[in-house]
Amino acid sequence: MLGDLHTAALVGKDGSIDWLCLPRFDSPACFAALLGDESNGRWRIAPESGGRCARRRYRPDTMILETEWDTPEGTVRVTDFMPPRGDAADLVRIVEGVSGRVPVSMELRLRFLYGHSEPWLRRHDGELAAIAGPDAAWLSTEAPLEVADGTATAHFSVSEGERVSFVLTYEPSHLSRPDPVDPAAALEDTEDFWTGWAARTDYDGPWKDAVRRSLLTLKALTYAPTGGIVAAATTSLPEQIGGVRNWDYRFCWLRDATFTLQALLGTGHIEEAREWREWLLRAAAGDPAELQIMYGLDGTRWLPENTIDWLSGYEDSSPVRIGNAASDQFQLDVWGEILDGLHLARESGLEPDPEAWDLQHALLDFLEGNWDAPDESVWEVRGGRRHFVHSKVMAWAGFDRAVKAVEHSKREGPVGKWRALRDQVHADVCARGFDADRGTFTQFYGGRGLDAALLLLPRTGFLPWDDPRVVGTVEAVQRELSRDGFVLRYDPDSDGGGVDGLPGQEGAFLACTFWLVDALWGIGRTDEATELFERLLSIRNDLGLFAEEYDPAAGRMLGNFPQSYSHVGLVISARCLSGEHDVDAARH
Repeated sequence: MLGDLHTAALVGKDGSIDWLCLPRFDSPACFAALLGDESNGRWRIAPESGGRCARRRYRPDTMILETEWDTPEGTVRVTDFMPPRGDAADLVRIVEGVSGRVPVSMELRLRFLYGHSEPWLRRHDGELAAIAGPDAAWLSTEAPLEVADGTATAHFSVSEGERVSFVLTYEPSHLSRPDPVDPAAALEDTEDFWTGWAARTDYDGPWKDAVRRSLLTLKALTYAPTGGIVAAATTSLPEQIGGVRNWDYRFCWLRDATFTLQALLGTGHIEEAREWREWLLRAAAGDPAELQIMYGLDGTRWLPENTIDWLSGYEDSSPVRIGNAASDQFQLDVWGEILDGLHLARESGLEPDPEAWDLQHALLDFLEGNWDAPDESVWEVRGGRRHFVHSKVMAWAGFDRAVKAVEHSKREGPVGKWRALRDQVHADVCARGFDADRGTFTQFYGGRGLDAALLLLPRTGFLPWDDPRVVGTVEAVQRELSRDGFVLRYDPDSDGGGVDGLPGQEGAFLACTFWLVDALWGIGRTDEATELFERLLSIRNDLGLFAEEYDPAAGRMLGNFPQSYSHVGLVISARCLSGEHDVDAARH
């Protein structure tokens, strides 16, 4: 992944950029080969002798990617990065000879609107200009360009120490071409930006490199203009190869953003918390009954779900979806997640904001009248609303954080009422959501199926880690939802099926597996937790990145990529295992 805090691109091991969103994560894509036939757009730079790269790496503490090829003629390096945003979006690729003299080829096939719109290519002042409707891009390079059949190509050679640069710049077509960046200066600026940000990280445990890479990825998934935090950089990468579980994740889920906030605040990045709070106050403004579970990165509320029929999907996994119908769902836990996130920011030293406390009052008023309503749950099931246990527990957490705000932070509010509601929800969950015969909480009231989100129950403070009901739930989830050690979100065939309303299965959920790490640590099985954590680290890709899910049988990742939820899980688990907070701190 490359990113400039406005947008993101994905680079393959073959030197091809097959996915690029411009000018925002959730806007039309410039390339779309990742989701269908390669004719839908790509930008490949590689030795003419072909082959995959010999090695690649991020420069330490940056989002600058270096890819090297060893060829019979010598070794060549391609450095890819997106400079911190200036006037426009720039994607820079620098080809450098390392040894020998290596012939290199460049192929650029631009497609806007998810591969549907082929631009008009023309030369303009020594550059290549591409225009299609509202979109325009310019390619600047010293390499000789040829244009034919909607594709730009270049063939050149580099010797040791020689460099050839390419700068692709995007701007809406009605605006003038922005000033081009200087590749060498932009590389220096980009490295300074990322290393400066990473230097503020407060973590020095045994998994320092993994934690810093995850934090850099989370930072790259933020949208600088608004403070929104995107769930993933892609849409419709399948949770089951060839299946229909393909979703658009290029939006800001309130829940995901709150978890990301925990990871950033826990490692010293308080400015991101301030920006997220400001984003939240804008996005959630209005009637709390109309609060959505997700928004566009600028706070957009209307996110209709459509399918893109001209794309065949990743490995023929269709449909390709744009937008997300889950934005219309009622997920009760989100109200509690927001209240918990604001509480965490307050406890971490973020200065008070009267508007934030007003928002919390409104959210609590809504929870008071709706905590006992069924919902679609944290997993956005499409099989109908139920009384999900995790949702109720997060409603409890909302009231609990309000009580703490009055008792510990001297906020004003009807603490007696909130305390009574907290006790009422707690009693309801324990009476209706716990299966005494099996010694475990269940996914929803009256059911027998389990849910990995139950692993979060003690982290909220709902019950202590050493409560037999917590230990029994952790052991039941590990026993019934584990697949070769990795954890499913839930079993869609449990309770007779129909829980999520979708055909097929999916991979193990990486965030849930990190939750199991935390839960094993919480109940005192630290060695087992550490072993599972190390196993999770071993399945990252060669750059330390995670997708959403993992298929242990096939040994491959599934779902959108890179996924913030997965990287948040890594950071929080590393802090637990490193002893950076004790059990009590983990549940407050």
